[in-house]
Amino acid sequence: MTMDHGRYIARIAESADDVRAAQRLRKLAFLATEAGAPDVDAYDPLCTHFLVEDSTTGQLVCCFRALALTCGSEIERSYSAQYYELSALCDFEGRMVEMGRFCIHPDLQDADILRVAWGAMTAYVDENKVEMLFGCSSFSGTDAGEYFDAFAMLRDHHLAPKRWSPKVKAPNVFRFAARLRRKSDPKRALLRMPPLLRTYLLMGGWVSDHAVVDAQLNTLHVFTGLEVGAIPPERKRLLRALTV
Repeated sequence: MTMDHGRYIARIAESADDVRAAQRLRKLAFLATEAGAPDVDAYDPLCTHFLVEDSTTGQLVCCFRALALTCGSEIERSYSAQYYELSALCDFEGRMVEMGRFCIHPDLQDADILRVAWGAMTAYVDENKVEMLFGCSSFSGTDAGEYFDAFAMLRDHHLAPKRWSPKVKAPNVFRFAARLRRKSDPKRALLRMPPLLRTYLLMGGWVSDHAVVDAQLNTLHVFTGLEVGAIPPERKRLLRALTV
C-alpha cells in the first residue's frame, strides 16, 4: 500500500531497513535523542509498520505500527495489556487493531502529516474490516500537573463506556477521574491534548479513567479505544477522502 498526498507519502514498511528507520525515529520522538540503540521491543516483529515520508527529501516524518487481532479474546497479546487490565474487552466480537508507537518528527509541525497518517490507517481499517481501534495515547513527560486541564476534560467528557472500561494494572498510575477535582479550561485542555488523542476524541473515541506513568519512554499514557461503527458519518467521509 502506498498513498501519495501532495508532499507526503504513506506506505507500509517493506524491509528490515524500513523498520529500523521507524525505530530510530521513535527513539528521537520519545526520548529526544538519536544516541544509542533505537527503540526496539518484542512487538515489532508482530506488527505492520507504517511510514510517512516527505516526497521532496525522502525524510521519514512519521511512523506507527498496527497489531491485528481477530477479536477481543486475543486482547492479552497486545502491548497495551502490559499496562491495563483489559478483561472487559475480551467480549468484543469484531476485528481489532492496536495502533502503537505513533510519533511525528519533533522538528515538524505540519498538520498534513497527521492527516496522511490517518488516511493510511483508514485504508487499512477498511481493507481489513476492523471494528475497533485501540492503543496507548501518550503525553510527553511524566509530570501529570502539566496536563490537569486535559485530564479534567477527559474525565468529564471522554471516559470509556462501563462495558469496556480498562482497570488498573500498572504499578504507577495517576487516577485522574477519581482524584482530580479541578474544572477544565477547554482552551488550555485542547492545547495540552496530544494531536493523535484529539483526533481519536473527535471521532468518538474514549479513554481509561487513569493514566500510566511510563518512565522508560518518559510519557504518561491513557488507554484509548474507538469503535469504528460509532464514528460520525461526516468524520468517516473526511477520513475516507484522504484515502483517495
